[in-house]
Amino acid sequence: MTANEYQKEAMATLNPELGPQDILVNSVMGLCGESGEAVDIVKKHLFQGHPLNKEALAKELGDIAWYLAEAATALEMPLEDILQGNLAKLKKRYPAGFNVEMSKAREDVEK
Repeated sequence: MTANEYQKEAMATLNPELGPQDILVNSVMGLCGESGEAVDIVKKHLFQGHPLNKEALAKELGDIAWYLAEAATALEMPLEDILQGNLAKLKKRYPAGFNVEMSKAREDVEK
């Protein structure tokens, strides 16, 4: 399955009564909420002695994927274009792959 195929199939479950602005707001709120749920699973593992619940984390990551597809839909963009744009940005930032010194230099420029 491609990212665009996922986007199309996932958006079949989007509330059809939502307007464009509602879709955008719902998507970014959903991303925040589901990311928080993913963080909570890792927090419990790291700081509260719970075993890492990989199945629950995978489900939250799936929810994050759904909201990312919704955000792309709100922007009227194919999800693959967003993913390719992110890779292009990362390749420009780290042409030979991640490098600690380049990361530190980048942080200094942003301050």
